Amino acid sequence: MFSYYGALSTEVYDFTKPEGYSIDGDIEYYFERLKGTKGKILEAAVGSGRFLILLLENGFIVDGIDYSTEMLDSCQKRCEERGLNPKLYEGNLRSFSLESKYEAVVIPTGSFCLIDNLTDAKDALKCFYNHLMPGGRLIVDLELPSNWRTGEITTATFPLSNEEGISLESKSIEINWVDQYTLSYLKYEKWRKGKLVDTELQKFTMRWYGIEEFKLILERRTERILTLSSFVYTKRLVFLFN
Repeated sequence: MFSYYGALSTEVYDFTKPEGYSIDGDIEYYFERLKGTKGKILEAAVGSGRFLILLLENGFIVDGIDYSTEMLDSCQKRCEERGLNPKLYEGNLRSFSLESKYEAVVIPTGSFCLIDNLTDAKDALKCFYNHLMPGGRLIVDLELPSNWRTGEITTATFPLSNEEGISLESKSIEINWVDQYTLSYLKYEKWRKGKLVDTELQKFTMRWYGIEEFKLILERRTERILTLSSFVYTKRLVFLFN
């Protein structure tokens, strides 16, 4: 019934989040944290390359992985237009296996919270850890719920050309305080000369974590005591460990 970052979602993402676009200062923050990184970086949930392309153009060595074929196709196209040729992998974050080890694994913009199943999220953290070089770092930021109103409906329109555009309706369905997630339904509709030509329905779940809770999860999945720092900026928590 539901899509997962399909064609229309990708078009809206490309329109609203071009390469290098900073969301609440996350680009600047991650660049600061990655200063001095000489080895390879893996961006998990790379999307259509908003962050990866900027890293590549600034001399970093970066691979990307994502679950969405449409997002990866867009990322590949954007990279080719700029003469860039990174390794891009299609895979599930909970169970991927790549040939490389990385000096840093990053997953910005609260994308980790899109892993709505807690067991899958724990497996993903273990997978990230297994792909780190000795002394490597995982940098992940977590979105926290704010201003949530169950039943609230918002709409937006995105003009793609003089003839085409996409409308997006977002409905807040549920906030679960026990299991710590919010649930929204996103409905994308593509219009051409006033006629509906395509539609896409997405189930959008975001899981949140507390600081100590996330630290305990990391320690249990990696089976070691971690040197972990947490930072708060805008509406996010950022975790860095090595």
